[in-house]
Amino acid sequence: MSKVLVTGGCGLIGDQICSSFLAKGYEVVAVDRKQSNYNLNKARFTFCQASPVEKVAYADIMERYHFDIVIHLACTADNDLDSIITDSAIKENDKCNEFIYQLALAHEVKQFILISTTQVYQIPKFREPLHEDDFLKPVTNYAKLKMASEQRLSSEIGRRPDMTVAIFRIAPIYTKEFCANLEAKITDPKDKTKFIYQSGEYSFHMCCLHNLVDFLLTFVQMAFENHNLTGVYNVADKHPIMASEIIEYMKKYHRLGIVLQKNTPNANLKMIQNMIGSKEMKTNYRFLDLTKIMNNTMFDTTKAAKLCSFKWNIHNLGDKDKNKIK
Repeated sequence: MSKVLVTGGCGLIGDQICSSFLAKGYEVVAVDRKQSNYNLNKARFTFCQASPVEKVAYADIMERYHFDIVIHLACTADNDLDSIITDSAIKENDKCNEFIYQLALAHEVKQFILISTTQVYQIPKFREPLHEDDFLKPVTNYAKLKMASEQRLSSEIGRRPDMTVAIFRIAPIYTKEFCANLEAKITDPKDKTKFIYQSGEYSFHMCCLHNLVDFLLTFVQMAFENHNLTGVYNVADKHPIMASEIIEYMKKYHRLGIVLQKNTPNANLKMIQNMIGSKEMKTNYRFLDLTKIMNNTMFDTTKAAKLCSFKWNIHNLGDKDKNKIK
């Protein structure tokens, strides 16, 4: 029976990951600041309380359980951080980076998976999908936080013949219940009103949490036999979601209120400069950059799709709840 450590294991993403690994027969240890009730009292589940900076606590946990797999979720926005990423959050992440990778090496972990973000990419001017080897240009605090984690992982562990090391760059997460990232795509950052440009046929590439979990389970199972899976993976839905689809989704599952219809944005140079200089743009993980709203930015998931079908989307989440899709 393989043992899995999930850092930040009691947040939105962590709860689902732990639950799915338990269902597959793994022994799971979740480390977080506080325990959630999601996996409470489940067989083969253990909660250990610790913040990301408590090196001694993590060292004791690693020594006690001898993990095969580490899934590093700590300091992930939709898992255990607020939408405003402060300097203290960045410092906390850096402190965790100082020891987490070395502990994994010292205890001969077979697989180490870092959950990162697609925000690390430099957004192109043209509608070209972003590949894993494209230019990186983190602008937001969160992107910089995750970029620092990626760089530290590469320098501390890199490629090792005895360990599978992977970075998952995740598009913004959503579930049927959790819609903050979707709602942000139709929310004006200035006055917080809900809006749509014209008929809403521009799109955003997001990631249903079920797709992330499915990919993670498949990856871990295959990585025990194939160390060549080491590398970086974009993880997102098969297709982007149009703004009009977000509106319909929000109306179906959540309260939405009035939605204003606006003309196409005028992305002049002055506006771009003002937006780039905005403090909120840098600190708010969900800030909507109106100058890039029509870019229809996509992330190339070809590499990850070789392992997983990414079947979940904004239209069939109800089927997941009803267990109609297996």
